[in-house]
Amino acid sequence: MKNREKEFYSKPYGCSVQATLSVIGGRWKPVILFHLLDSDVLRFGQLKSKIESITQRMLTSQLRELEADGVIERKVYPEVPPKVEYRLTDYGLSLKPILVEMKEWGANHLRHINTINGE
Repeated sequence: MKNREKEFYSKPYGCSVQATLSVIGGRWKPVILFHLLDSDVLRFGQLKSKIESITQRMLTSQLRELEADGVIERKVYPEVPPKVEYRLTDYGLSLKPILVEMKEWGANHLRHINTINGE
């Protein structure tokens, strides 16, 4: 391997695909991001109801990670009970083409699987 390639792959993420997946990878983050893209602003409970199989703890964890990466912003209103809203940042909105392509690929994949299974 050339010195330049060794230097590139020794960085924290190894490559740009790893860097992308470190932010949006996993089971829940793309789903959360797509719902925020679709709805603009959502409260915690709204997100939880849209993603029925996610636990409250996992949703909280994923939202915190997305916020730490600057992809979403969290706004807390001083009310009782607390009102918390989530939205994509401008940086997070730059993921729109990727999320739309993932949705389209997934729809094509489901059609492919149905064809294979004779449905």
